[in-house]
Amino acid sequence: MMTRKRSTPSGTASSATANPIAVPPDRKPPSPAGGAQKRRRGGAPSVAVDATDLEGGTWDQQVCRTLIDELWAIREGMLRHEETLAPVLRNVSADYHASARNLAHYLVLRQDDRRPLQDKLAWIGVSSLGRSESHVLANVDKVLGILHRLTGQAWEERSHEEPAGIRSSRELLVSHTAALLGDPPPGRAVRIMVTLPSHAAIDYGLVHQLVASGMDIARINCAHDGAADWEAMAGHVRRAAKAVGRPVRILMDLGGPKLRTGAIPPGPAVLKLQPKRNDLGHLIAPARVGLRPAGSRAPVAGATTQIGVAAEWLAHLELGDELNTVDARGAARSLRVVERHRNGVLAESRRTVYVAPETRLERCRQGKGPSATAVADLPRKAGSIILHRGDRLRVTREEAGEPADGLAAPCSTAAPTIACTLPEVFAQVCVGERIWFDDGRIGGVIRSVDPDALDVEITQVRATGDKLMADKGINLPDSQLNLPALTARDIDDLTAIARQADLVGLSFVQHGRDIEALRAHLAKLGAGSVGIILKIETRRAFENLPELLLSAMGSRAAGVMIARGDLAVECGYERLAEVQEEILWAAEAAHMPVIWATQVLETLAKTGRPSRAEITDAAMGERAECVMLNKGPYILDAMRTLDDILSRMQSHQAKKRSLLRALTAWSPQ
Repeated sequence: MMTRKRSTPSGTASSATANPIAVPPDRKPPSPAGGAQKRRRGGAPSVAVDATDLEGGTWDQQVCRTLIDELWAIREGMLRHEETLAPVLRNVSADYHASARNLAHYLVLRQDDRRPLQDKLAWIGVSSLGRSESHVLANVDKVLGILHRLTGQAWEERSHEEPAGIRSSRELLVSHTAALLGDPPPGRAVRIMVTLPSHAAIDYGLVHQLVASGMDIARINCAHDGAADWEAMAGHVRRAAKAVGRPVRILMDLGGPKLRTGAIPPGPAVLKLQPKRNDLGHLIAPARVGLRPAGSRAPVAGATTQIGVAAEWLAHLELGDELNTVDARGAARSLRVVERHRNGVLAESRRTVYVAPETRLERCRQGKGPSATAVADLPRKAGSIILHRGDRLRVTREEAGEPADGLAAPCSTAAPTIACTLPEVFAQVCVGERIWFDDGRIGGVIRSVDPDALDVEITQVRATGDKLMADKGINLPDSQLNLPALTARDIDDLTAIARQADLVGLSFVQHGRDIEALRAHLAKLGAGSVGIILKIETRRAFENLPELLLSAMGSRAAGVMIARGDLAVECGYERLAEVQEEILWAAEAAHMPVIWATQVLETLAKTGRPSRAEITDAAMGERAECVMLNKGPYILDAMRTLDDILSRMQSHQAKKRSLLRALTAWSPQ
């Protein structure tokens, strides 16, 4: 299953078996009458048995003998493939050598449809190989041994040929996981990773709360912020971990060759403060705004939005002060100071206020200091392009000089334009290939290609249209892109990352050479022991997964992240469940830890209330070794919920194996 065919844009098929890691076709097993087979099996020639022969329920040794022949053929194919991979296995770390051999065996097991074989094995009452990922050859040998005894044939112990058994394979996974992710917390086997928001660089309190609430790994996304911010975040994590008395590791994700939309001119700088009202117009909650010194990034607790004011004016505010203003519409409004915090004050308004750059706030109370201030640091409305089905969009090399709303000028027939952060792809895409924007929300087809632009017809969008904004992801699932996983910026960033990170996330990895390049750069920086996380987020990465796993095994510590956001767009949402299952199986065969990522409890983290579907999805995370949560205002609630789910599920599920814990709700009485 790990080697598959894919359709190319021209409609021809290219087989993944061209990869040296791919499994060669099974050779036809020797004839039952062959001397070598007789010596190996020690029994009479077998007779082919159809599945219908099993329906009568009569014990038939010929069924067992046929199964023995089939299993021997599979076993021989496993050992042949291991021999073929000998040059690759020599580059694998000693800690991963047994795991690499087991992965080679697993690829042979899954190269053909084994379901008819499984049906026969289940009818006999032996293992049907359905949970053999971690110890493939040992499981096959166990079944062969039982079948030999059932047919009265001698069986020779072959454990010396088996890289891992059912117990040793678990020990290998536990050891590899601890080397990469650290020891698990008491009472929970699966680690919790949390993506730190940008303000974690200046908010130690937030980081301390995350660590105290059970964060095992802090993720810093190096596609955002800068080296000074990353260093501050890492320092806060180390300090909080020491204060709480528990280890916390730091993953720093490289930005990688992420295709994104370029800048769009922003809208006007204006802030709308709007209180909440019920259907009858009665006030439910006033609008709350944080007033902080101009230029400050520190948030005011309890505020939904922040604006800057003169520091001297702010210093003389007192609780209960009334602040008068004339808003952007010319309407007279007032705010009242209700709380004072270290970073500023919290003010409330019972009526809607539009705050613009020319707005001034005046303190009614007479007292020391200035009585009025101008406002600053107002958020600007992000620019956007509104797209409908059938529209044309031009993706260019240069930043688009469009009006603030991103649309072409009135009465113009020109298509709106937006830049692409990696114009190198223009030479690698073809007419007729699909293109997706913003995690698959907006889809189109490339209609023309020239050296400086792509002309795209929008084909997938909501009936009412959708907004395309700056810094949104672009996916080209049909295109054969050849982009290095390490960009020039990534290589520069590694200097700072190597000083802080326990783990490095390799974004948009596609080939084994990408991993080798990362390891070489880390070694030059004296950080060769840093763990490597393979972020599987493209179709090509999925198709090359065996190669990637074997290459990563050259490291002492390595793991896989199932980055389901981009992966769903690349492989198709309808295939995501199948793809993530296959990644889990392959990683288990490699005894390599998995991080279950993207949109886990996202609604809870963002709104404070989870959906039913995401609770079930979070429970699936028990089959991984780590689950990643993204940032959000209710992240602490999401962490507590995830901790509870994982702690409960670990008594019911271990990888693919269901555990028969006592179900106390259903008593025989």
